[in-house]
Amino acid sequence: MEKIENASKEVLVDIVKLAQKQGMKGENGGWKDFLKLYDTKVGVSLSDPARRSPEALIAFLKTFTNVDDLKFFEKVLEKHDSVNQMEKKTDKMSPEQELVYKTVGHPQYAMNYSFPSHEEGWMVTKSRKKNKAMRCNTMVAVDCEMVLCEDGTDALVRVCVVDRDLNVKLDELVKPDRAVADYRTHITGVAAKDLEQVTCSLQDVQVSMMKLLARGTILVGHSLNNDLQALKVDHTRVIDTSLVFKYWSGSNFRRPSLNDLCKSVLGYELRKEGEPHDCLEDARAAMKLVLAKIETGVDDTAPAQHNDVNETDGTKLLCHRIPISIPGEKLLEVIPGDFTIEVKTSKKAGGDKYSAFAVFKTKQEADQAFESFDVEQVKVCKQLLLLLA
Repeated sequence: MEKIENASKEVLVDIVKLAQKQGMKGENGGWKDFLKLYDTKVGVSLSDPARRSPEALIAFLKTFTNVDDLKFFEKVLEKHDSVNQMEKKTDKMSPEQELVYKTVGHPQYAMNYSFPSHEEGWMVTKSRKKNKAMRCNTMVAVDCEMVLCEDGTDALVRVCVVDRDLNVKLDELVKPDRAVADYRTHITGVAAKDLEQVTCSLQDVQVSMMKLLARGTILVGHSLNNDLQALKVDHTRVIDTSLVFKYWSGSNFRRPSLNDLCKSVLGYELRKEGEPHDCLEDARAAMKLVLAKIETGVDDTAPAQHNDVNETDGTKLLCHRIPISIPGEKLLEVIPGDFTIEVKTSKKAGGDKYSAFAVFKTKQEADQAFESFDVEQVKVCKQLLLLLA
């Protein structure tokens, strides 16, 4: 707890936001429960951690005494320490190492890569800071596809890994260990019938991944944190192309989609709108982008394309499996922010459940609403896929 008390406000904000996202509760409940007691005058009307004082953030974090919760907070602090170490690094680095450091030094790294890897079922690669493993330039690229389970979580259904020469090192369909609510076949390309004879489990894939990542191998991917979360593998030497490259859209920079970068940097369209993802080609595309950066020094900033994915997609939250007894307007009481409701399908067509979009004015407002969800809300509300995987 002493480290938390000495942490910067930026670090404290990240820890509180991640505690919200994980649905973590201290002695006084979650963040919003805490605010009702801590500040009876303002309460939850000012729930954005970034707008609260460091003293309030520390007071909330001090309500946690569970060992696992404290381990998670320590994990977030470790990620921020990694970022600080990047700033002190002065040794000459290879191009591969520079991209690792660029990923780790990105402002969004600590928030995205602080995994609950102390929990059961996770595997953590060993960090060897003082040996030649940290100078290893071997790279493999990964891409995963996930299905939506009935408990509201995602489960790995396919994983592909390629080496620097784009040769396949791993290509497996994976049997989900939980009941599946939606195979997302239009995105994953995987249907229930494709898994009938599949015996490969998440644990099998983890063993294969640990072998591939031994001795300091660099893992490449696009929005790689999502893949690592699905794999339940915590690895420190990573290159995330969504953080390495910036994308100019209108008057702002934003994180690019993989298709954006393929068009802007590599000169080809990865897939047409509406087509399912090709897990193997996505892994190869991520590796090609890194090689283009290393070998030809392409610019970090990719210009916008006229035929981008519709920008309005990024302003929506998709709410799954809503009981037909609950009207869509009820979502206005559950989800924070200013938005309108758009029912996705006919209630009758979905049996006793249906889906709806919460449509915000901007992507930033949608992201902010999603980040503020409690875990119970996340079980029924999932952020609309932005084609960043």
